[in-house]
Amino acid sequence: MTLGNSHGPDNAVQPAPPGSPEAPNPAAVVVLAAGEGRRMRSSTLKVLHEIGGRPLLGHAVHAAAALAPEHLVVVAGHGRDQVREYLSGLSVELSRSTLLAIQDRQLGTGHAVVCALDSLPALSGPVMVTYGDVPLLDSGTLRRLLTEHAVAGNAVTVLTAELADPTGYGRILRTDHGADGAVTAIVEQRDATPEQLAIQEINSGVYVFEADLLRNALTRLAESLSTGAPANSQGELYLTDVLGIAHRDGRRVGALRCPDPWLVAGVNDQVQLAEIRAELNRRLVTTWLHTGVTVVDPATTWLDIGVRLEPDVVLAPNTQLHGATTVSAGARIGPDTTLTDCVVGAGANVVRTHGTGALIGAGANVGPFAYLRPGARLGEHGKIGTFVEVKNAEIGRGSKVPHLTYVGDATIGEGSNIGASSVFVNYDGVAKHRTVVGSYVKTGSDNTFVAPVTVGDGAYTGAGAVIREDVPPGALAVSAAAQRTIDGWVALRRPETPSAMAAQQALTGSDPAQSLAETERTPGPVPSANSGDTVGTSATPHGGGQLGVGGGTTA
Repeated sequence: MTLGNSHGPDNAVQPAPPGSPEAPNPAAVVVLAAGEGRRMRSSTLKVLHEIGGRPLLGHAVHAAAALAPEHLVVVAGHGRDQVREYLSGLSVELSRSTLLAIQDRQLGTGHAVVCALDSLPALSGPVMVTYGDVPLLDSGTLRRLLTEHAVAGNAVTVLTAELADPTGYGRILRTDHGADGAVTAIVEQRDATPEQLAIQEINSGVYVFEADLLRNALTRLAESLSTGAPANSQGELYLTDVLGIAHRDGRRVGALRCPDPWLVAGVNDQVQLAEIRAELNRRLVTTWLHTGVTVVDPATTWLDIGVRLEPDVVLAPNTQLHGATTVSAGARIGPDTTLTDCVVGAGANVVRTHGTGALIGAGANVGPFAYLRPGARLGEHGKIGTFVEVKNAEIGRGSKVPHLTYVGDATIGEGSNIGASSVFVNYDGVAKHRTVVGSYVKTGSDNTFVAPVTVGDGAYTGAGAVIREDVPPGALAVSAAAQRTIDGWVALRRPETPSAMAAQQALTGSDPAQSLAETERTPGPVPSANSGDTVGTSATPHGGGQLGVGGGTTA
């Protein structure tokens, strides 16, 4: 399926081509977003609910901005402060201004457009009106609507669609029942007759008006309300009534049928939000499949609109790629992986990993069960292994952090290996500090690096070392005391236990039960004051101690 530029891989708003006599750029685009959205049953404003990594309103504004209108106006009512805050950031993203108009009282769509026009200078030329809760409507379809409006010489052009079940939508009234019959009016569901309710062609709510007609018709509708002769049963200012005025004034009213009803589908509740979210994701996945990406299970793969994928990327089941995540050719992601705003190099392999704001180099391996926090940087052919958490740390080319380790606020050079169960202690209770580990360093298992500290190139550390002071290049650092062994401690301090019986059998080859009975009859020697009661108590070495250098795994 071909998508417009608000849904496809290249979702950034591109500079619009200059308008032509056949399809000039609009004088203004008005995006209506003032509704409360009570059916959403959510504290989040309806138009700020996200699909594909972007609020509903964001999808609508992106599509509108791609038309390069002279003025772009969003009309808000409920939640105006949240909308204003969102538009502030969106304007930076789009590199253009977006005006916010306020509709204090929701008196209909026509009244909302009046609020928008009142915030603008006098206009001439086409004015487009669209909605902030119709997220799949793309700029390509909007451009075709503008072209139809200009080429046909219409004063009003409405975007329509045919639905098998048109319940809830306004119906298009034509001079005859054919597809080419002139549009005479739009009737809302609540105002329609039984015969009109049988019509399947519906109003999408998206229009192009000539500015002079729009302003004049809305003024006349407002006057009819003030005189007590409203044009509809609700006593509100309906934008749809403008079409009837144009028809009665002898102005040409036309329509463009949208062949894809999904493009004009709106969101009114959580059910519709979920349906449209799934449809957008299906389209995004399909688009990437056509570019050479392998998606093993499209049903469990979720992609944001800002994601970029190169050919020969493989996405395994239960993969979610969010934000501006970029994956280069030949990389494999998943299964069970969620990446947000990450960059993955060519040929990398990322398995069962949760990552945000991380960079993974070409040919690197991550996971399973890795956690990459913002600022994690893994060099080419490096490794972040099982149950490893990395935050604000640079791990050089070919370096490995294989298991059960926390690396925070650190720099690790090339070709180094960090032993299992190591901790980079970066916080002293007040401030964060950085650890620097050089290139081709081998650290033992269960090391603790107390920052700020530096381990020089080519250095080694022993198992269990607590590194508090800098280690020079090529040096060996150990901090654990030599091992002390107290013979017979279990028999003396834990008699009659399974451990004591197992030890006795191993030492003598006798029946453990018989040995214990003899021990009960013959009191053992009183332990010396040096024997101690605590396992692992430090003492003078009993024989030679082993340093455990390089106790970390290199796999």
